[in-house]
Amino acid sequence: MRDSLTLNGPTWRRGLSFVLGAGMMYASLLTIEHYFAANFPASIWEGSICDINAFFNCDASAFSNIAAFGGVPMGYFGFAVGALVCLGALFPSPAFERTNMFVVLINGIGVVSLLVYSVAWLGSLCLLCTAYYVCSLLALALFWRHGVGGTGRPLAMRFGRPSLKHLATAAVVVAFGAYGFAAYHVAKEDAQSGAVASRVVEQFFSLPEVADPSIISPYWAAKSTERFEDAPIRIIEYGDFLCPDCRYLVEQLDRLKEEFAGKINIAFQFFPLDAQCNGVVDKDKHPGACDLSYMAAYDPNKFLDIHDEVFANLREAKAPEWRADLARRHGVEAGLTDPKTRELVDRIIRTGAEYEKTDERYEHGIRSTPTMIINNRMVIGTLPYEQLRAIFEALVQEHEGKARFLESWVGS
Repeated sequence: MRDSLTLNGPTWRRGLSFVLGAGMMYASLLTIEHYFAANFPASIWEGSICDINAFFNCDASAFSNIAAFGGVPMGYFGFAVGALVCLGALFPSPAFERTNMFVVLINGIGVVSLLVYSVAWLGSLCLLCTAYYVCSLLALALFWRHGVGGTGRPLAMRFGRPSLKHLATAAVVVAFGAYGFAAYHVAKEDAQSGAVASRVVEQFFSLPEVADPSIISPYWAAKSTERFEDAPIRIIEYGDFLCPDCRYLVEQLDRLKEEFAGKINIAFQFFPLDAQCNGVVDKDKHPGACDLSYMAAYDPNKFLDIHDEVFANLREAKAPEWRADLARRHGVEAGLTDPKTRELVDRIIRTGAEYEKTDERYEHGIRSTPTMIINNRMVIGTLPYEQLRAIFEALVQEHEGKARFLESWVGS
């Protein structure tokens, strides 16, 4: 028999294939865990925070449209591929190796496609996904160089001869696992509007009350009353225009603004994680976020249009050329140098230093985006729509003088 990866040849090759398969499995498990933690936090303390580099950001992947298919996280399929590679190393046979050669080739094509999508479309890259990409491409290279069939034969002859028996067996097992994940996904969704939502509301009202900042931004994303404090739901949103998690929060709030029309005020409190203008935190994660803040603040009448356009084009907004064009189209170029605008934005940013630390690692309570002050209670990070809706419903009932019964917080 010719030299092959798992059947003969040096033992290190077979061991390396097992290690790479195990690496694929481990990276996949981490992405699955992060997907559910980001999209279905079990408590108010677990909301996602834009605390990663603007480019290397796992939340952008977890919130993307391709993070799951039919309720099955993408990472599950990666786990299955890794498991096949490991099993092929443990129980080698010509048919198994041919099948794995076919699988790792298809997986490699998928990995390259996902990498291009992440960089070109999402404008970010998940470190957990990157670990899977590296293991996958190394496994493909290993099979390409040492896989059964030799390197001199055509690609279709080497990688296109899987064992139908092995492939069908794997497909059935994967299908059963996918069904289980889909059912788990549905259960997690139901929990968000049921027991989890009730628990989050209870946790929200147990949070210590904090004061409003000394300056509440005059730039509002939602306005129901002339005076900020008169609305049943009052949100001071410390946000960054280049933060992926802020965009996710904006998407949730856009839905809720419609549901709670006439009852909600949202003040956008500029807090760009950009060292150019933010001296409250030692972070320089989103270069250009200061400029976007100046543009949005220059003309109050244009704030909401700029706010919505930036968050709708977050990937493009990272480019200086796009930001320059945005300023020209809205006629706010002067905001980049206007002393009054810069001073106002600076004063709003500095309110982040008014809150006591909530973590020993950070000097101030406001240290990342998004952070919300909801009716004088601080919520750090994002929360899913169902949880925010339950909190808002409870706040409206409290405003109307109704008792806060758990069953009233959800399903209304």
